[in-house]
Amino acid sequence: MSHKPRYALTALLSAGLLAAGLVNAAGAAPAGRSTAAGQAWSVMARDSLRAALTKERFYFLMPDRFANGTTSNDRGGLTGPREVTGFDPTRKGWYHGGDLKGMISKLDYIKGLGTTAIWLTPSFKNKPVQGLGTPYPSAAYHGYWITDFTQVDPHLGTNQELEKLIAGAHARHMKVFFDIITNHTADVITYTQKPGGPAPFDYVSKAAVPYRNANGTVFDDRAYAGTNAFPPLSADVSFPFRPVLPAGDEKVKVPNWLNDVTLYHNRGNTTFSGENSTYGDFFGLDDLFTENPRVVHGMEGIYDYWIRNFGIDGFRIDTMKHVNIEFWQKFLPHIRATARSVGKPDFFAFGEVAEGVSVPFLSRFTTTGRAQAVLDFPYQQQAREFAASHPTDQLRTLFEQDDWYTDANSNAYELPTFLGNHDMGHIGMFLRDDNPGNSEAQLLQRDKLAHELLYLTRGNPVVYFGDEQGFTGAGNDQAARQDMFASKDSEYNNLDDDGIDPLNGQNLSDAGKNDNIGSDVTPAANNFDRSHPLYRTIAALANLRKHNRALADGAQQIRYSSSTPGIFAFSRTDAKQQIEYVVALNNSTAPATADIPTYSAGMAFKNVWGGAVASVTTSADKKLSLTVPAMSAVVYRATHRMQRSAAAPTMTLSAPAQASGRIQVQANLAGDSLYQVSFYMKNYGGHWTPLGTDDNAPYRVYPDVSGFKPGTALQLLAVAKDNAGHISTARTETTVVAPSGAGAGIATIHYHRADNNYADWGLHLFGDAIGEGVGTSWDKPRPPTRFDAFGAVFEIPLADAAASLNFIIHKPSGDSVPTTREPGGDRAFVPDLSREVWMISGDPTIHTSKP
Repeated sequence: MSHKPRYALTALLSAGLLAAGLVNAAGAAPAGRSTAAGQAWSVMARDSLRAALTKERFYFLMPDRFANGTTSNDRGGLTGPREVTGFDPTRKGWYHGGDLKGMISKLDYIKGLGTTAIWLTPSFKNKPVQGLGTPYPSAAYHGYWITDFTQVDPHLGTNQELEKLIAGAHARHMKVFFDIITNHTADVITYTQKPGGPAPFDYVSKAAVPYRNANGTVFDDRAYAGTNAFPPLSADVSFPFRPVLPAGDEKVKVPNWLNDVTLYHNRGNTTFSGENSTYGDFFGLDDLFTENPRVVHGMEGIYDYWIRNFGIDGFRIDTMKHVNIEFWQKFLPHIRATARSVGKPDFFAFGEVAEGVSVPFLSRFTTTGRAQAVLDFPYQQQAREFAASHPTDQLRTLFEQDDWYTDANSNAYELPTFLGNHDMGHIGMFLRDDNPGNSEAQLLQRDKLAHELLYLTRGNPVVYFGDEQGFTGAGNDQAARQDMFASKDSEYNNLDDDGIDPLNGQNLSDAGKNDNIGSDVTPAANNFDRSHPLYRTIAALANLRKHNRALADGAQQIRYSSSTPGIFAFSRTDAKQQIEYVVALNNSTAPATADIPTYSAGMAFKNVWGGAVASVTTSADKKLSLTVPAMSAVVYRATHRMQRSAAAPTMTLSAPAQASGRIQVQANLAGDSLYQVSFYMKNYGGHWTPLGTDDNAPYRVYPDVSGFKPGTALQLLAVAKDNAGHISTARTETTVVAPSGAGAGIATIHYHRADNNYADWGLHLFGDAIGEGVGTSWDKPRPPTRFDAFGAVFEIPLADAAASLNFIIHKPSGDSVPTTREPGGDRAFVPDLSREVWMISGDPTIHTSKP
């Protein structure tokens, strides 16, 4: 992958090093600097080999819910009731009959949306049913309970039908992406309690019961992660429970190495926070010991097979944040090398890190973790709120954090962006719930606006199947997985879920919550309508993006936003063509006008998208005056290439004098042209290492210096190139220091109540930021640490300040707003961005300064 738009980086660095005095005009090292020159050319050689930026338009679907090509495989070759076969098309938690043959029959429908890549949920053979004997048994229609990683699930078809699907997609110039899992397998292993040990399935920390090798000696598994060594283990000795395979299931998993119970963490169920987020079982699913090289190599072998033999074009990787980072550092480079070896240099793998707030945390997986990209969950939240008429400054804040993703071979332009998914729900549901009282026509306009934002901003847009037909729904998870073929499920058909909550006996009726936006049907009908207004809008946006390269991967420069609903505007500019596009979206319910900065004075721009005037010309101060209709978007294309800069911009480079962890390195340029700034770092006597390239202000990277010993002096270099090829350079230095304090410190939440009554009010805490043991149960919220003039003060020990600190302010077991719970639902902030926040009773706003 390249950095953002593709300047000739070899020439850029060569000219920059010449200007910095590291090489001479002939490209050789000046006297006394041969070592520096050799290092510089080594960097340039690496830069020149980067591949093209990934540009896909994804269609994400669940095969069981998409199209039923044959009823012969509905029960997966099994006989008996649904508890055996998993098949019951009348209930949302069971197989409904969709299959690969059905997908093959609908490839032209998918292609018609402008799709370039199909991403399907896991299609390997699953344990058909789990949870028997519990209040909520269900089937593996979604594909995440795998037992056999070598064959397609019989409910969906055969390996041969998968080959036909891939061939059909490739013939239509579409790629096929697998959803893969390395974190866990199906729930097969059971635990037996050791004498005096904890109750089965409750998580047991490593501090309480550490791992032991087969001889009983305590060891730290983290010391072996990322290596090719690991102590021998014993099911009887090594774990807090004794893991056992039930009779008849000793060989149920394929490949056979998956049947070795010592290759799993075996510590009990996760609560999704702290240590157990990585080591715990997901609701009983067998959690693999991914620190063990046998598991690493085993997973490499599994997915090598599918790349080599089936021509898979890429992977979406499930539950990435619940696997240790060393696994990804080994696994991801390996599968990309496998893909290159079979002629797939553009193989693209992106991870699911389910995190809606913390860009610093997400970016860890694309930088340290070596993933090409992760799903952009923060984007989803902001896109949803933008379509619900929130202040447009929120989007500016989001995109200004993009530099956290920038490193030597990836950046935010590769992130898959989305509006809804199979876990969260459809964008149509969010829009309906966020805008009570809106007519269907208004909801349709908001839905179109959300998709305009999706296709016109940076990233690889993902359409969740059914969104193009205006699907809504009653909730997330099972409620968000409606059939595209005519459904027999009462909830999906807008009737009644007929469910009773076993905890309180409440009727769970979801009748009336599946009206499609933009049509008069529900999922009870066959929903492959190419005339649907959303299908046509998405197809038109895909075509616009396809034929205007800058809208796919051009530099994105934010131009205009405000603290109220209204216009959000930005430029997209391809570095080679240097034709500026101005995109303006209006999320208010009335037309809005703004003067939008551009790169050029006196430049004529022509309308290429949206209902607005056909052309407009920039003023002498380079501003484009645009009026954007309510709840809509416009795109204007400059009629000529922008003027070339007369001279290189002056530049300074800043970085903290003392560095630990990830640091901000910023280049400050005096000018407003189209620039690209490449950053490099080395220790004295070392090699120049590329840190990444930024093409929009502010120009920054966030390198991780934690691998250097305290006291190491680091040199930093920035090389800027303008749109005419002029070069300027700047340098600075920093010294690595040891991280301060143990752990990650504390975060502080201040809470004010006007009635001054704080009795029983506390925090429900969860998420990746909090320290081990800090998480709370709903009946026992964390009490205030102390009180001050503002009110209650909660001090929360941290394990990871870059992750989200999730909280709810409530009374014990209280869930009634405002008497026993504060409004706003689950709330979160990132301590690395703000260590201290303030809350006021009745106000869901998280204030980062004292109100």
